[in-house]
Amino acid sequence: MSAARSTVLVTPRSFPASLLGDLESGAGEVRFRPGAGRDRDRLLREVADVDGWIAGLDPIDGELLDRAPRLQVIARYGVGVETIELEAAAARGVVVTNTPGANADSVAEFTVLLMMTLLRRLPEAAASAQERRWDRVGGRTLSGRDVGLIGLGAVGGRVALHCTGLGAKVFATDPAVTRSDAATLLDRTALLARSELVSLHAPVLPDTRDLADAAFFAAMRPGAFLVNTARGELVREADLAAALDSGHLAGAALDDLRQDPPPANHPLLGRPDVMVTPHIAAHTDQAATAMGEAAVRECLAVLDGRAPQHPVLPREGEAARG
Repeated sequence: MSAARSTVLVTPRSFPASLLGDLESGAGEVRFRPGAGRDRDRLLREVADVDGWIAGLDPIDGELLDRAPRLQVIARYGVGVETIELEAAAARGVVVTNTPGANADSVAEFTVLLMMTLLRRLPEAAASAQERRWDRVGGRTLSGRDVGLIGLGAVGGRVALHCTGLGAKVFATDPAVTRSDAATLLDRTALLARSELVSLHAPVLPDTRDLADAAFFAAMRPGAFLVNTARGELVREADLAAALDSGHLAGAALDDLRQDPPPANHPLLGRPDVMVTPHIAAHTDQAATAMGEAAVRECLAVLDGRAPQHPVLPREGEAARG
């Protein structure tokens, strides 16, 4: 089957509607169902006769794939694929692709913004102004700080360049990187002990899930801050709350939590030392367009029988998302 005779489902909530014309010109039918991934029963119906799927963070498992006998490709609108059972997709001949680097600038800029927000205590200052107290809230500059990056890929590398340009000393740890001009490479223990700000830029894999746990926080420098613009699954949230309650950590800024949206009694919500944003680091017009264009290209390539540029293969022993 060629792309021109295919049916493509599009479910990401932030997928630019302006790109649907490009997709429609290459595919036979396009079904734009933003947010359908939040309704499991609806999704089971939607995938029954589709050939291609441009997906957001929709949970995609073997049962769902069995309901989609015609499905040839899942083109992730973004980078992370932890919500997809890659082994189940591979076993059924479904190609999975993603869009590495498309949102890196947006996420990196947002990461630095969160670092500065923590250092300058902006939520506290803004609350003071809104309440007409007009407190002179003090803070610290990013210049002169020791910043540690867990992961030095497309996003982490750009964060390193931004922080270095602003006068920070940057350290990084990444098993795939052996040399960097923007950061001093350290092992994780040394990085945590030295860094005043620790920023997470790792993918969610079996060996990185729950990476930031009680031992991780205990190894961090007293009074340090945690920033996470990657995935909520990297952080044990109860352990982070305990580290903040004890005073060992000074604060945290998190762009994603393990449950979206979180329950009202979540231990990290409503705290003056924690800033939570609703997974918006990549949500700029430029990033959305770049991710959308890349996902469309990858989806149509597979449907036309061509090799995709960014296929995602299951890692040995990879576990499904819990």
